[in-house]
Amino acid sequence: MEPDDISLYATTRALDPHDNFTSLCNTATMIHSDGIFLNSNPLHYSFPLLLLQIFLTSGVILLMKVLLKPFNQPNVVSQILGGIILGPSLLSRIPWFARSIFPLRGFIVIDMLTSFGFMFYFFLVGLQMDPWMLKKINKKSFALGFFSVALPMLLTFTFSSVLINFANLEPKTSYSLPAVSQAESIIAFPVIAHFLAELKIINSEFGRIALASSMISSIFSFCVITYNVLSHQTLGDNYRMITTISTGISVVVIIVFVIRPTILWMIRQNPLGEPLKESYTVALLLAILASGFCCQAIGLNAYFGPFVLGIVIPSGPPVGTAMAEKLNHLTSWVFMPLYFVKNGLLLDIFSVNFKKYLTVQFIALIGALGKFLGASLTSFYCHMPKKDAMALGLVMNAQGVLEVVVFKMIKNSRAIDYESFEVMCISMMVVMGVITPLIKFINDPSKRYQVYSRRTVMHSRPNSELRVLACVHDQENVPTIINLLEALNPSKRSPLSIYLLHLLELVGHSNSTVIPHKRTKRPSSQADPSKHIVNAFRFYEKNSHGFVTVFPFTAISYYKTMHDDVCSIALNKRTSLIIVPCYMSKGEMANKKAIRIMNRNVLDRAPCSVAVLVDRGVQITSRPILATWFSYRVAVLFFGGADDREALAIGARMAGHPSINLVVIRFLANGSVVGDNEEEKRFDSEVMNEFKLRMAGNYRVVYVEEVVTDGTGTISVIRSMENKYELILVGRQHDSRSPLILGLEDFAEQTELGTIGEVLASAEFLGNTTILVAQQQSAVHNGNDHNMGIFRDKYLEEADAEDMPIRRINV
Repeated sequence: MEPDDISLYATTRALDPHDNFTSLCNTATMIHSDGIFLNSNPLHYSFPLLLLQIFLTSGVILLMKVLLKPFNQPNVVSQILGGIILGPSLLSRIPWFARSIFPLRGFIVIDMLTSFGFMFYFFLVGLQMDPWMLKKINKKSFALGFFSVALPMLLTFTFSSVLINFANLEPKTSYSLPAVSQAESIIAFPVIAHFLAELKIINSEFGRIALASSMISSIFSFCVITYNVLSHQTLGDNYRMITTISTGISVVVIIVFVIRPTILWMIRQNPLGEPLKESYTVALLLAILASGFCCQAIGLNAYFGPFVLGIVIPSGPPVGTAMAEKLNHLTSWVFMPLYFVKNGLLLDIFSVNFKKYLTVQFIALIGALGKFLGASLTSFYCHMPKKDAMALGLVMNAQGVLEVVVFKMIKNSRAIDYESFEVMCISMMVVMGVITPLIKFINDPSKRYQVYSRRTVMHSRPNSELRVLACVHDQENVPTIINLLEALNPSKRSPLSIYLLHLLELVGHSNSTVIPHKRTKRPSSQADPSKHIVNAFRFYEKNSHGFVTVFPFTAISYYKTMHDDVCSIALNKRTSLIIVPCYMSKGEMANKKAIRIMNRNVLDRAPCSVAVLVDRGVQITSRPILATWFSYRVAVLFFGGADDREALAIGARMAGHPSINLVVIRFLANGSVVGDNEEEKRFDSEVMNEFKLRMAGNYRVVYVEEVVTDGTGTISVIRSMENKYELILVGRQHDSRSPLILGLEDFAEQTELGTIGEVLASAEFLGNTTILVAQQQSAVHNGNDHNMGIFRDKYLEEADAEDMPIRRINV
């Protein structure tokens, strides 16, 4: 609890004559109301009043977030603004509202509850921090982090000294400016990480640089604050300081060497891939409370123990994920709104002297300018692109609840007066409100993965390796994906390089992680969730006669930013195809929806072609199905367009496999090629002619023309394919005006499967047939869109002057 806040609230607000410290004692037992029908006012009782206060605080902040969303405002702006709205600046200026909704007795309960909630908040802050990230910091990140704090401190102290010596300031203002300068120059790593996650750029290359730099900035900020505190200690305070440091070290040692081994034992005891046991979750919640109590009992801050406990908990599932899931929403939407509203109840923006506001706001803006210049100029020196350097300078100005806590600590230590604290909170809202839209404008994610050359299966060089990024969410994906990769027919002349990416949801840690799995004789940990998946692909590599090389990775990130990991690896490894799984089952609805959104983000931003794989229940086996089946039947549905041409290229590559029988079905309307774009029609015809020429003599390939009049005829053709094929390939996007899909508008073309893909995926009569929906790469700078000369494939030998078998069927 904060006695200064309670005292200030009791003396400055418009109190009811009966609402005083004496009345607090008389109402201590008034907890539960008897109800309005028994003439019992619920607002006179603590529990119903607290429920109403929680409803108002969370509701107002949520409303502000919704209203400010079109303006690209971050959460902290809506939180501070919600506190100001409920405080004496607006609604609490109404005497009835202040006396009834936020009386002094209610303020005391809020103060105590936020102190309780802050233990969980600091535990989550510790959970977000990864101390091993320091090992990855290089000289450039160190320079960025150092100058992002050093330059604003230099500028703010310089301008503060000028104002103190040459401006006619009030004594309180002159006394506060040095502390204001220091507070406005600090950078908090958890706040930067949360801000990057909110912008959905945390696991981009830019986000990783910002995280590494902000960690250095946080360490440097902590050192400066600690030095200033120690420099103002007296002899008596030195004894207290030594006692505090020694007890703090003891707490860290106990948590690291006693509690952490216990947590690791819990992880080993928990079944692999299963959620954390309920008994372990309860034990960890009790450990948070116990650590807070012990720290308070020995003279430390109650938040210190939970913070250290959060740091030592291993990242990701099962412990870190489970604890974050249990506490995140409760902390974010109950305790934190109460904290910001409690501060807002003490902020009266109309009571601040205008000259004082301008002075403190000027220093705050100088601090923001210093952070921007320190980060951006250093980035320029490190040869970072201009826009990224400017965006990094803006990101370093991010502030949040930790800065508010620091401001309050400085205020409680009497280093600044309360008016300066009010201006600093307002300045935080102003700065965050300005930088967030600017960052979103400068850092355009749609251009991040654009490349200058075609990276598709269609444009891949003959007799060269094909690079494929295979994404896996769980073990159920593995057999189908391995089977599909084997169908791509790796050979000595055209080996297959597989970049395996196991995607795990990030819960509980602020920084996303991409972990490469190196070859080692030492067995991996039993708790490694990627172990069985990686081993399955290693087994496939071992039995591929040297034609397949597997490079496994595990990516741990949020679903909303998971596409960044996929696209970044595809860009860096120069892959030609990304394979992502799609879920059509009814189970795990929340994750299925998040994964489908991730797939659409990959389709929108991928630097190469993408294939969405719909697994409809292929039997799980330890070996690729192609290795056990004599005939693997594949069909390519060709309606026309770039995506169908990519699907045809994938099918042509598969045609060289000795176990594959390929059927290409071309859909025609009234016997002719459809489409209003003459150039596209010409491309389709040329590609199909070249395909038939290259396939001539290969009697495992059949070309069929189906003549239909509308979407009903298309459905009839698809229905005739029942139980005939193990794999069907089709393009994702088609001409919406084409008569071939007329009447199929109910199947949303905005999904990751497109109209025909959705028809195939939802067709129950296709049984266990696997569906592969292809999209050709579209994000190309100055690329050549001509799709010529694409089937010079090493699998396909030159044929004699024989024609392919062609059938035309009218439907």
